[in-house]
Amino acid sequence: MKNVVIILFGSFLVGVAYNFFLIPHEILSSGLSGVAIMFGLITPLNTGVVNLILNLPLLIIGLIKLGRRFISYTILSVVTISFSLYVIPIVEVSTEPILSALFGGVITGAGIGLIFRASGSSGGFDIIAMLLTRKKDFPLGSILTAMNAVVVLASGFIFSWDAALNTLIAIYATGKVVDMIHTNHVKLTLMIITAKGEEVKGKLLANLYRGVTLMNGEGAYTGEGRSILMTVITRYQLTDVKKMIHDADPGAFVNVTQTVEVVGSFHRPS
Repeated sequence: MKNVVIILFGSFLVGVAYNFFLIPHEILSSGLSGVAIMFGLITPLNTGVVNLILNLPLLIIGLIKLGRRFISYTILSVVTISFSLYVIPIVEVSTEPILSALFGGVITGAGIGLIFRASGSSGGFDIIAMLLTRKKDFPLGSILTAMNAVVVLASGFIFSWDAALNTLIAIYATGKVVDMIHTNHVKLTLMIITAKGEEVKGKLLANLYRGVTLMNGEGAYTGEGRSILMTVITRYQLTDVKKMIHDADPGAFVNVTQTVEVVGSFHRPS
């Protein structure tokens, strides 16, 4: 229930950011929502309706391919964002486009960060990223950046290059705030030091398609034996994985670091 409330609040924040700050100045957000804003501005359709239509095929695929919990929270987020965009009036809070881009990006980042922390996503490119990481190690950071670059270029050609630059500001601010609240890095490496290695290993293997490497260690001060587990996950799994580790061993030490690239197979044998 707590996660549902957080997702509802975070999604509402995203709707406020779009209708109060971004849309009045023809500023796009990152991801598929940016495409929805663009179509909402150049067609008679409401942005919320377009956002739901664009996400619908991905949500259906995600429902089949991805975990039920993740996709259920994502569906809730997409529906709430779309509904918020439909019912919240478009109001120009600031007449300054740069300030609107900055504040809109920050509020959007806060909303999306909360959604991530509650084990969901705001849909769009994030669902594509999840699907791509199911079986192969794609350079997701580069792919998502390229997708957002297309959004920025489209903004420049369709509206103005001032709007495109303001879109860049909004996307940058969103990424920074998401990074502060959750993490903006697509791939993460977890190093877990625990006295309950088998329990933690069992939890991870039962819920992750990735492999887990197990090593033996020793506490330098106490001299007691410890298990060291290492695995690579995506940012969308971080909240769930931390909960799994805590359930198995509340005293486990976990180090989370950004992973730039994974070379070789790190998948669990099928």
